[in-house]
Amino acid sequence: PGSVSAAFQEYLQHLGLQDFPCGLGSWNKSCLNARRSPRAQPAGLEEAVPPGEESPEALLELLRDQHSPWALPPDCSPQDQLLREVAVLAPELLQGSGVFQVVKSLRLLDKGSLQVEEVDEGVLRFQQLEELVLSANHISRVTSAHLPRTLKVLELCCNAVGDLQDLCARPPPELQHLGLGYNQLCGPSQEKHLTVDFWPNLVSLDLSFNSLTDLLGLVSQLSTLPKLRILVLQGNPLALIPPYRGFLLDSLPKLSILDDIHIWPEERQQFHGLARQPELIRSEARVVVSIGEMKGLPNPEDFQQLEVGSEGPVITYSYCVTYQF
Repeated sequence: PGSVSAAFQEYLQHLGLQDFPCGLGSWNKSCLNARRSPRAQPAGLEEAVPPGEESPEALLELLRDQHSPWALPPDCSPQDQLLREVAVLAPELLQGSGVFQVVKSLRLLDKGSLQVEEVDEGVLRFQQLEELVLSANHISRVTSAHLPRTLKVLELCCNAVGDLQDLCARPPPELQHLGLGYNQLCGPSQEKHLTVDFWPNLVSLDLSFNSLTDLLGLVSQLSTLPKLRILVLQGNPLALIPPYRGFLLDSLPKLSILDDIHIWPEERQQFHGLARQPELIRSEARVVVSIGEMKGLPNPEDFQQLEVGSEGPVITYSYCVTYQF
């Protein structure tokens, strides 16, 4: 299966860190020699750039100018730009395993051939890594022993994670955001992994669009997270329960944002005391469906034009709408 390490190597090749104007080559060989054999320069005197070579400033301009053929696209990440500029100013830092000491944020989203299915042990080489974004891949399980202890943000949105046991075996102790939206989490067996025992510093948690159904059980676990301020649960069956939002607001008084909507004191006061009435949480849901327009169906008015007593055949149509949960 495609691993994070393999995808990272392909990502580095895509950045072209060894190609002009980055890396080491005939365009900057004297600068490299100068760093290897430094000599004091008189005050106010800059070293002249030999013919056929470019100064670091000129090479950086080729990377930053949006009209340059070597510039990155506008939607590139800050990490992309940082690595390319380091490859100009200090290319020796990116040689061998040095690149793993520079990267603090790694984003490997689904980009065709960059497909990740496994968080492998090689991720531990990123000893300074604080943010790991692996959205829109094909990851079904995450082994926490393969995650750097320095990690603060882990985003796994749009994958196939169905079990949190491996992730919670030895989770990063400083993690502040955990994104698990659009995965395959279901059943009460997953909620037991969402407690302070595993995530003592968690501030933001995204569990949206999974198959979680036990609101009472989930709230009892989330209430142990002392720093939780941002929670996303929309898209789960439990979010269809009529008192869902009010019950959460009263049960988790430290929340600031629920389902991307800011919580104001007036709203919280409106549901004060609801947490002490769990009997209101029933195994039922309320769904409102609005159909704005339907196309491809016969017009009912056409059948009303048949004359009374007509011997023509009468054709009736019936339609059924099915909702799958």
